[in-house]
Amino acid sequence: MARILVVEDDADVAELIRFRLTASGHLVLVASDGEEGIVAARVDAPDLVILDWMMPRKNGIEVCTELRADARFERTRILMLTARAKEADIASAYAAGVDDYVTKPFSPRELLARVQRLIV
Repeated sequence: MARILVVEDDADVAELIRFRLTASGHLVLVASDGEEGIVAARVDAPDLVILDWMMPRKNGIEVCTELRADARFERTRILMLTARAKEADIASAYAAGVDDYVTKPFSPRELLARVQRLIV
């Protein structure tokens, strides 16, 4: 069982991810914007963060950069889940420190497989 933080401003997408991951035995926390995501990560120390890019208050790249600058999150995996599919966006996300990148719309089955790969 992994502790997973989902930072996603679309409530329906967040609930789908939460439901699927919980059904797979993981403890799932949800934050609805970038600022809330950073606070939740600091309080709950997740093993994995699933992070949307386009969110209010702080975007996913800003959240990723801030988490990567904090030694407490050195081993925390970050998966970017976003509608941004351009090569430059993907390269920017990896440069910011994400461990994996999935574009929306996404397959819940594929997302679960990538989560399993990251938390091993």
